[in-house]
Amino acid sequence: MSATSSLAPASTAPCSLVPPTTVDSTLDANSTPPLTNNLWPESTDYRAYLSVINLSSDEEESEDLYAALSASMEDQIKESSSASVPIQEILSELGEKINNNQVNRFNINRAAVLDGAIRGFKRISYDPTHRISVRFSDDKGKTEEAVDLGGPRREFLRLLTEALAQYEMFEGTEGNLNLALDATAVREDRYFITGRAIAVSLVHGGPSPNFLSKTLFDCIVQGPEKSRPRLEDIADVEIREKIQKVSESTTLEQLIQSTQPLLDYLANAGCLKPLKTVDDRDRLVEDVLMFQVINRVRGPFERFRDGLKTLGVLEQIQMHPESFSPVMCYNPKPLTADQVDELFHIRWSEEGTNQKREEETVVAFWRDYLQDVEEEDGAEKLGDILAFATGSDAVPPIGFSPQPSLEFIHPSGRAQKFPVANTCISCLRLPIYSTYSCFKSNMDFAIRNTQGFGMP
Repeated sequence: MSATSSLAPASTAPCSLVPPTTVDSTLDANSTPPLTNNLWPESTDYRAYLSVINLSSDEEESEDLYAALSASMEDQIKESSSASVPIQEILSELGEKINNNQVNRFNINRAAVLDGAIRGFKRISYDPTHRISVRFSDDKGKTEEAVDLGGPRREFLRLLTEALAQYEMFEGTEGNLNLALDATAVREDRYFITGRAIAVSLVHGGPSPNFLSKTLFDCIVQGPEKSRPRLEDIADVEIREKIQKVSESTTLEQLIQSTQPLLDYLANAGCLKPLKTVDDRDRLVEDVLMFQVINRVRGPFERFRDGLKTLGVLEQIQMHPESFSPVMCYNPKPLTADQVDELFHIRWSEEGTNQKREEETVVAFWRDYLQDVEEEDGAEKLGDILAFATGSDAVPPIGFSPQPSLEFIHPSGRAQKFPVANTCISCLRLPIYSTYSCFKSNMDFAIRNTQGFGMP
């Protein structure tokens, strides 16, 4: 099944402080200018600055204070900016790096999306600043006649994100995944490729990952040393249950007994130490969690984080963690009928024509259909409808470009029975129907029987 498509794809001035003429010129280097006439505003930051200057006789102490002050101010700037910048704005700015005149080509079989993606990312000519162009082949190897100008790229990135969440490089429960240790992935540098794939997906219009654990996200933002893994981050059920028994010990005898099944593990983890009081329990549990969840995969994590540096994504994550957390971690926001309807710009015929009156009837059917789907089948099928029209089953963090549109197929010769989607320009074309039952049955058939983008 196929569809043809086409798509036309502040400076800062330097500041200088001029000494006010009203200040006594006899002031020496250690004097403090008078805080009068608003020439030297009295503020907390300025007093802190003066305290550093006045300690200049002790150079080492002065440097320490200056470093502490700078770090504090940088943290305040990061905190204020991370809560105020929309993710779409951040990604759109990163997207300005993309050169639409240069192309990275990916040849993808839907049955093996991850393999095709890895080949593409490893290609010598690959450049993340170049536009992605995707050609799909069916399972029999026949090339589908659809070269990517939008929709196939979104579908590819959606399928790739789904495949990454199922790959052996990650472990844990759905929506709460941490890095796992996989020898093949280490040897083939797939941790780096995975980080790069996530960064590229975000900037090139793909979906949110939404599967990283809070612990892994914290590692990305502030470094592994400052992260505090939780018991539920341990994917190995047997180890998790044994560690839980350790954490529940209330006496030294219980603590020693609960560690007996773990002695070999604790030795390999470097956590085997004499237990003298029950208070040693919390430190032991903390050390085991750090080993199992973070230190054991430290090397793969560094490569994963290096991949996220692609297109400047890692830097933005660390600057705006509050903006990226809902995108990277599990944050369910099911689609609604109203959201899907509002996404589509309706291309009406001229006002007062018979065609316009027919289109108004079909739009009422369309909105009823969306509401029925939401009530009867839920958000997943609403995502299928969106994917049918755009190639993406959710609104990308960067948004749709161009905006999805709704057009109409008026009878002309042979009547068109089924809706037609052109995902390259995110356009859904609806035939003219006289009854809602006919509209609904043909929409259901089209959504159910279309693989990827194309005509039913």
